[in-house]
Amino acid sequence: MKFFYFLCIRAYFLAVRLAAPFNRKAKLMVSGRKDWEKNLREKVEPGQKYVWFHAASLGEFEQGRPLIERYKAEGKKIVLTFFSPSGYEVRKNYDKADIVCYLPFDSKRNARKFIDIINPEFVVFVKYEFWYCFIRELARRKINTYLISGIFRSGQIFFRPWGKFYRKVLTDFAWMFVQDENSKNLLESAGVKNISVCGDTRIDRVYQISHEEYENEFLREFSQSGDVIVCGSTWPPDEKIISQYVNSHDGLKAVLVPHEIHEEHLCAIEKMLDKPFVRLSKCETADASDASQLSYIIVDSMGMLSKIYRYGKLAYVGGGFGVGIHNTLEAVVYGLPVIFGPNYRKFKEAFDLIGCGAGFSISSYEEFENVVEKLLSDEVKYAESCSQANAYVEKSVGVSEFIYNKIKELQ
Repeated sequence: MKFFYFLCIRAYFLAVRLAAPFNRKAKLMVSGRKDWEKNLREKVEPGQKYVWFHAASLGEFEQGRPLIERYKAEGKKIVLTFFSPSGYEVRKNYDKADIVCYLPFDSKRNARKFIDIINPEFVVFVKYEFWYCFIRELARRKINTYLISGIFRSGQIFFRPWGKFYRKVLTDFAWMFVQDENSKNLLESAGVKNISVCGDTRIDRVYQISHEEYENEFLREFSQSGDVIVCGSTWPPDEKIISQYVNSHDGLKAVLVPHEIHEEHLCAIEKMLDKPFVRLSKCETADASDASQLSYIIVDSMGMLSKIYRYGKLAYVGGGFGVGIHNTLEAVVYGLPVIFGPNYRKFKEAFDLIGCGAGFSISSYEEFENVVEKLLSDEVKYAESCSQANAYVEKSVGVSEFIYNKIKELQ
């Protein structure tokens, strides 16, 4: 099976190279790794030890960010690697990391060279991406490697009969910090002993954002002129349901924050709307008092969602009619009831929120209508849901501090 792993890795990277002339993401993956060894040597300070963080993409970076900034604050040198362009291209100028680069493709040679160059004091992998050669080489050199915000499912290769060789990488970690008891039980069945169940570090990051100063006069005026549902990372099935409801009900307004903000998608959204709307980019020069006349605001720029939820009475998190819901924690830190689609099975926090009465899954327009009207018409139910959201946050924050203290103890 080890041979099969390396064969698959080589085939994948060959496919990326072949696709590069025709696919933007593949092109960035290839060009970003070109001359990686030379470029990395030019950035590294000779004799300096680094703390190395690896994140697959942008979401995993946000999970690791509280720890990165904690170590940076105490003077550690930071190397931050990404596998995907969707992480690297957004955070390549991140000022809390001394070096930001792509992780070289997984091979024994690349692992040896990369680790030789950065000379890591210790290493933190965020959530997943268990690159066999890198992890085995770190273990061989007795460099402590930690997994944070890990979450495991029984269908993963580690827990299959044919995944025996790959299970070795799990025992190579000095410690694994996982999100739930199920992950701990699965790891223990694979022979892993050094495990802590402590939750998801994302909660610390979004909690921090919720307490940062932010003011948008237009959004504030909009939110004060009626009940607002902030709809984050939406896709067409989400937008169809939301617009159908707001179009036919006067008791609710919507801030729509689509996952994709290219012009074609924005125009498609606008065609669904039967009531007055505006794109947020057009509001910078508008009179804020005009916001009260609108039923929709479409956010047509990136990076604002986690702050915009503060203007809502309800939150809707998109993606649940596709591959899976997006980040519910960004909304719940504001004490909002959170609604999302049916595909939430891979997200522990969604189960937790449903269980405590702060989260609501819907699979149709009728179910959306039912949830919204119950929350908006029953002040006691709404208050209870908000209270449960706040309680969930309060008991969940502090994961990063726990991990920091445990790593300090182990180092």
